[in-house]
Amino acid sequence: MIRKYTIFFFFFCTLFLVQCNTSPERKRDVFRLNISAGLTSLDPAFSKDQATMWCAYQLYNGLVQINESLDVMPCIAKKWEISNDGLTYIFHLRNDVYFHDHEKFKDGKGRKVTASDFVYSFFRLIDTTVASTGGWLFNDKVDKTNPFEATNDSTFIIHLKTPFHPLLGMLTLQYCSVVPKEIVEFYGKDFRAHPVGTGPFKLVKWIEGNVLVLTKNKHYFEKDSNGVTLPYLQGVRISFIADKGAEFLQFSQGKLDFITGLDISYKDKLLTRTGELQPEWKNEIDFIKMPYLNTEYLGISMKNQPYAALQNKKVRQAINYAINRNKMIQYLRNGIGIPAESGMIPKGIPCFDATAVKGYTYDVEKAKKLLIEAGFPNGKGLGELSIYSNPTYSDLITHIANELANIGIKCKIENVPASFLREAMRKNEAPFFRASWIGDYPDGENYLTLFYSKNGAPPNYTFFQNKQYDKLYEMAMKETDIAKTYQLYHQLENIIIEEAPVVPLFYDEVTRFVHKNISGFKPNAMNMLLLKEVKIGATAN
Repeated sequence: MIRKYTIFFFFFCTLFLVQCNTSPERKRDVFRLNISAGLTSLDPAFSKDQATMWCAYQLYNGLVQINESLDVMPCIAKKWEISNDGLTYIFHLRNDVYFHDHEKFKDGKGRKVTASDFVYSFFRLIDTTVASTGGWLFNDKVDKTNPFEATNDSTFIIHLKTPFHPLLGMLTLQYCSVVPKEIVEFYGKDFRAHPVGTGPFKLVKWIEGNVLVLTKNKHYFEKDSNGVTLPYLQGVRISFIADKGAEFLQFSQGKLDFITGLDISYKDKLLTRTGELQPEWKNEIDFIKMPYLNTEYLGISMKNQPYAALQNKKVRQAINYAINRNKMIQYLRNGIGIPAESGMIPKGIPCFDATAVKGYTYDVEKAKKLLIEAGFPNGKGLGELSIYSNPTYSDLITHIANELANIGIKCKIENVPASFLREAMRKNEAPFFRASWIGDYPDGENYLTLFYSKNGAPPNYTFFQNKQYDKLYEMAMKETDIAKTYQLYHQLENIIIEEAPVVPLFYDEVTRFVHKNISGFKPNAMNMLLLKEVKIGATAN
């Protein structure tokens, strides 16, 4: 029996991989992409990076999901209710969702998902023995005695200790995917390489560092608007080429269906300085651009700051005024990005309001005036500041250093490995640093939590403390009226702009380059990889 299974598995994989490289005259139905950062786990409890999240989108589902407009939509939960006091969330589950087939299930057939599966999956996130990177979702938010409850097979309840309106958005994260207890416990830590979920695709094989192959889940529960069962694709093939230049070469040769991001190795080959697709590519690929929930910024430590000048609010404000964000985007990023002139919450999040939150624009004279008021005319007596970054952002930090030199602020660039920088930020050993914050879920709270004094680092890498800010933040978390919540968010942002513990640089944009034979490839501001509605045209390579 084992031998037959092995022969069948080998035969299936061979056919599957052959299809990925089929000849032009034969229709291909396997989507091909590359994840240059590599992949360490297929366990959704460790969905801390984009690679894991992109794969989890294909393998798992949760209670709710978000669409391309960042609206929270039903998924395994067909509907839900929230109590008037905001403490109880009741989810009513579909009865037609099944886990992927696996030999450990009865007769090898995937069993039906029940509410108790969510109880298990969510408790697993906060189980210290599991050490999930997603424990922060529920820690200090859910009721300690009875956080998760299944009153029957189709009713799942979350009990909070205090109202927290961003909860629904948080539940769209891959951390909150449902997993089967018996399979997880069978594999233990090796579940990372033997995923069993409910998603549109299931695992065929994973050769770590080389290739990941997924095949269509023929028992998937979602249908399109015409009642056709998803997904359309027969499978997905993911390579792990680390070099971005080599990845671009594969894409240009038609061996990858899309690439995302704008690496320095190929940005000028694809885009003009103004952010338009280069003429030679217009008949070959589609260029998709939209806001991305990522704010790039400079952080300034507000605790035990060794630079006396940076302890002065007017110096921090001067730095904000001294940087030409439009020039930065045009010359360093080929027009990709939006100047961060409205605080830390990026464009694309529903509460974003450039009229209610006015940040810093380029104004050299105002910057110089603030330095005079701070007692450092033309930077005299200010000394040299070290900006900590990593080599990937050398051109950006060099540009910033030159801008600050124009108002008399001398800077030294300290390029260190990204892992070293994160640790230095955590320990408050990087008084002035470059960082970015990518939204985990589509709510402004995800950015405002960076400055709540009761949070350590992460996420409060600036060690910002402000009693009025904390008070408003706690009010916003308890507020159930969304309009009033947004008003509080705007007040919080304006405090950050006034105190200037950060220098927002730009709000990033999702950039996707897709071959024209691909359709149904819907991006959103969280740069999710949604493949269940993707189709490949008959002219595929």
